Amino acid sequence: MKIENEIFKRMHVNFDKLIDYGFMRESDNYKYSKIFMNGNFKADIMITKNGILSGRVYDLQIDDEYTNIRIENNVGEFINSVKEEYQNILIDIRNHCFEKEYFIHDQANRIARLIIDRYQDIPEFLWVKFPGYGVFRNSNNNKWYSIIMNINKSKIDKNHFKEIEIINVKLEEEKIKKLLTRKGFYPSYHMNKKNWITIILDDTLSDEEIMDYVKESHSYTEISKEWLVPANPKFYDVIHCFDETDTITWKQSTNIVEGDIIYLYVGKPYSAILYQCEVIEAHIPYFYQDQNLSIKEVMKIKLLKRYHPQEFTLERLGHYGINTIRGPRSITKKLSQELTRAKEDNYEE
Repeated sequence: MKIENEIFKRMHVNFDKLIDYGFMRESDNYKYSKIFMNGNFKADIMITKNGILSGRVYDLQIDDEYTNIRIENNVGEFINSVKEEYQNILIDIRNHCFEKEYFIHDQANRIARLIIDRYQDIPEFLWVKFPGYGVFRNSNNNKWYSIIMNINKSKIDKNHFKEIEIINVKLEEEKIKKLLTRKGFYPSYHMNKKNWITIILDDTLSDEEIMDYVKESHSYTEISKEWLVPANPKFYDVIHCFDETDTITWKQSTNIVEGDIIYLYVGKPYSAILYQCEVIEAHIPYFYQDQNLSIKEVMKIKLLKRYHPQEFTLERLGHYGINTIRGPRSITKKLSQELTRAKEDNYEE
């Protein structure tokens, strides 16, 4: 890696500080020069209007660029002294004229700022071994919805060897299959390839398109006032409970209150969501107990919609991160949207 790239990694220039430091304006660029090594060498630093920094070192005794400091494995004592002095010049410029960035490349940092602005979620760098891996998670429940990583491109494309940055997001399985046919998308690196996808952050895709995928991924972590409630046909006549009325009583779950929406998930042989209901009265005192079931409170629920037994099966719910249903649980906004969009079914056994 170039000396300049290593020193200014994850940094961006503050143009307001350049002139005071000693840079001179040349057209749209900024230039800074410094004599060092007892007047024998000169460093020329150039910063473009886009914030790209480049540098050259000149040997003033021969009036030519001194490239020995850029040759790998060149370990002569004098060469190392020149290189160290030049690095100190760059480090001083960095400390006075640059500010810390979360990530290396422009698009990665733009996406990070957009995520922060939209969701107020700051990237978390959780691994000492991988300091460039920034996790974004919903601050309301700590669930991940994206991660930006710096990797060698050979990890996702064996034909290329260079450092890149990627973002992983969670999307629908069918959408992932379609996107993988397009440039810029790869099977998810280091995450479940069925539910996650990797997007390269090199401006192949626009920021707006990437943020659409971040938004969808974030929706999987958004918790609504909606609940998935299991029902065992051994204990409840779930199949026919709404045959003659649209309002029934149901065992109260602690956190469910009036106005909440519940989806009744019926176990085997269906293993699927069959009903959408609204809680119209909650925490009604009640007492029932036998060797299999104990009830102290009930709630009144009103039928809003029926679903076909083959529509929202446990297998499909797995696409939304729901693999087991042992008790009442909240659902994500994404699943809520799918359940709301689904048409009512008049299925009769």
